[in-house]
Amino acid sequence: MKALIDNALSFHQTALNVQAQRQQLLASNIANADTPNYKARDIDFRSALQGALGNRFGPLALSATSGRHLPDNQVSPMQAYIGYRQELQSSVDGNTVNMDVERAAFAENSIHYEASVTFINSLLRGMQRAISGQ
Repeated sequence: MKALIDNALSFHQTALNVQAQRQQLLASNIANADTPNYKARDIDFRSALQGALGNRFGPLALSATSGRHLPDNQVSPMQAYIGYRQELQSSVDGNTVNMDVERAAFAENSIHYEASVTFINSLLRGMQRAISGQ
């Protein structure tokens, strides 16, 4: 039973994780709008989701079986899907953040995130009704 629930929710869980990572990047872009030479970044959502679903996030994490092992300094698995935004209008200080683009992307991502959470809630409610026999 647990495997069925995990399978039903795995796509949406993965989508939420990618959307949360994207929201952090967009918030970082907005926060650094006045930072000289800051380059706006974003995630290619479609590629990141396909990579996550296909488990193509790179090598497995190393196992530290001894306290004397060196730490694993791997970057985030989503790092491969993070890129810099195209500059729409050049800035004197080298900053590539366009607040209109960032706000629109932030709002769009928020709506997608909320829709995913709503869909998961309705899926769980349906499962709960099925279990209780309604």
